[in-house]
Amino acid sequence: MMHGPIAQTESARTVTGNTPVAVLERALGICNNIIVVFASVALVAACFILSYSVLGRALFHSPNYWQDEAAVFLLVGATFMTSAYVQSQRGHVSIEAFVGLLSTRANSIRLWLVDVASFAFCAFFAWKSWTLAHEAYVDGQVSNSMWSPPLAIPYLLMALGMTLLCVQILLQIIIPLAGGTRR
Repeated sequence: MMHGPIAQTESARTVTGNTPVAVLERALGICNNIIVVFASVALVAACFILSYSVLGRALFHSPNYWQDEAAVFLLVGATFMTSAYVQSQRGHVSIEAFVGLLSTRANSIRLWLVDVASFAFCAFFAWKSWTLAHEAYVDGQVSNSMWSPPLAIPYLLMALGMTLLCVQILLQIIIPLAGGTRR
């Protein structure tokens, strides 16, 4: 049996057939798997950049002005862009104190209500992220460092990641209503 992001596409499927929900779920699963690979590369790149920075300062007394922001941009991108994948695996932090006290049906309703509340919060966050990205792009906002990269980059990664998370949560809201099974 395969493990990891690629294997999850097949095993995480909860709606069968060619309904729009099933097609969207498969497409998002493929998209999430691709993003996880790129995010993994981004995390490794951030590690190399920060290690290079430390060694450069310690061994050669050569300050770098770009490495901290480059690492932060990579980490922001990896964090937000993989949030939909983590949600698809139900990997976000949740409080499970009531699971043992409630019936299966009540837990199903509880999960659905949590998804609805999470969707509302994430939709607002995504909307604000898109407005920040647009504003940063239109105004040409850059960071306050000597390197001065455009702030539209992290805001865009944040907006894209939160939008994908909203789609993932919306699927988890719709699937039980469409007769699919909840993970």
